[in-house]
Amino acid sequence: MSHKLVDYRFDRIPAFLGQELGVSEWMTLEQWRIDEFAHCTGDDQWIHTDPERCARESPYGVPIAHGFLTLSLLAQLMNDLKLMPEGTNLALNAGINNVRFKSVVRVGSRIRVRVKLAAVTPNGPDRLLTISACALEVEGERDPALLADIVVLLCR
Repeated sequence: MSHKLVDYRFDRIPAFLGQELGVSEWMTLEQWRIDEFAHCTGDDQWIHTDPERCARESPYGVPIAHGFLTLSLLAQLMNDLKLMPEGTNLALNAGINNVRFKSVVRVGSRIRVRVKLAAVTPNGPDRLLTISACALEVEGERDPALLADIVVLLCR
């Protein structure tokens, strides 16, 4: 799904401002991943981990992913895009701005991320602070389930 960025190098990053950097492949969000996240975080509410109860009581009919699980999956989906500009030696997560959980993600849904370069700021010699506007899309849904601006420090 993603296209290969032509001439995407550290010294040319500002030229990509406002452009879509890529769209990841689809990932199926399975119950085991939700269960593992619940186990790791201690957030084991039935709406996430009890399929039988969800079938009876939930307005969604099936378990839904934790919002923070969907947020954390942005790292893997973005990494799969291989967006590290040529000539970059190190990329460090520096923050997440403007996170909005717009809708639930049901177990079994296929998700992907769409990434657009929203800002580039010099941050010392051979360092750039970038902000990527990310939309977590759910197959078959019109609107994204999650919007977030991912802040990354790139070092040459």
